[in-house]
Amino acid sequence: MSPTIETAEHQALRAAVAALGQRYGREYLARVAREGGHPDELWADAAKLGYLGVNLPEEHGGGGGGIAELAIVLEELGAAGCPLLMMVVSPAICGTVIARFGTDDQKRTWLPGLADGSRTMAFGITEPDAGSNSHRITTTARRDGDDWILTGRKVFISGVDIADATLIVGRTEDARTGRLKPCLFIVPRDTPGFGRTVIDMELQAAEKQFELTLDEVRLPASALVGDEDAGLLQLFAGLNPERIMTAAFAIGMGRYALARAVEYAKTRHVWKEPIGAHQAVAHPLAQAHIELELARLMTQKAAALYDAGDDMGAGEAANMAKYAAGEACVRAVDQSVHTLGGNGLTREYGLGSLITASRVARIAPVSREMILNFVSHQTLGLPKSY
Repeated sequence: MSPTIETAEHQALRAAVAALGQRYGREYLARVAREGGHPDELWADAAKLGYLGVNLPEEHGGGGGGIAELAIVLEELGAAGCPLLMMVVSPAICGTVIARFGTDDQKRTWLPGLADGSRTMAFGITEPDAGSNSHRITTTARRDGDDWILTGRKVFISGVDIADATLIVGRTEDARTGRLKPCLFIVPRDTPGFGRTVIDMELQAAEKQFELTLDEVRLPASALVGDEDAGLLQLFAGLNPERIMTAAFAIGMGRYALARAVEYAKTRHVWKEPIGAHQAVAHPLAQAHIELELARLMTQKAAALYDAGDDMGAGEAANMAKYAAGEACVRAVDQSVHTLGGNGLTREYGLGSLITASRVARIAPVSREMILNFVSHQTLGLPKSY
């Protein structure tokens, strides 16, 4: 896939990250996951080269770029078969929120470590009973003197075991209206009352998923990120980059699978010509390529809008990008496995496990149906059924 609208700097970044990814590859990440470890070597090398913090402010050790650059890094690592899921969470969501809304002390404390990879932060929003409806979040925060007390549960939270802290989305009562509004709190990993239980997932990945319990977790006033009254503005400052990065993750995975299938179709002989000469094989692969390219264009648009400060425009584009990339990824993986036939399900070729992994982009961080709801209501102005 050759970028056509990117700057020379972006193209150089793609080439450099691709070279790093090729040094590790799919087998490295698969081995780490099988052994129950973490991709520490790749994380450290990406950090050393400045890739993990490319979106964070220069004055705090970052590269001074934006989500556009960070998405390129994740996509290219994914295309090499070794995407780093915690990039979505730590620098993209948490780093962005703290950089935009954190206090000077929070920025000094967290951003340099997030930028150089020495510290990581998880993000906790999803709850067992709320699903994709962030307005039903029941984790609450109440004041107790100068402190905050958090109580609630979270589920499907990535990487809590390796994260130094988790950025928790809770709700506080608005003194003027009595309504609950979202607020974000930094909860260090070993805070009393902050418990975690690993979720046994069918999907084999280096990053584990956790259910969290917050049992009267006491936090100092300094744990609150930004303005207590900013509410949804701060929350979506993190959620839009999350959608853009999820799209980049999906595009990278789709590219990886498609490249394996194309290579196989060029060399696999059953009759006189390689199987890729037959249109029943070639056309679906060409269609997958087109869909991935289209998804990438929308991802680039979303990142450009976000980096330009257009939060409203970025919200629409980020949702569309995530939808398009998730659909393109699932179809690319499915067609790639089908192209290889039985070989597509063997460990040797490394595609079978992507059947499960590719569906993540359809489900998380928000389902495709909720994105269709967003577009039908917000973009098309259609009435709600809920």
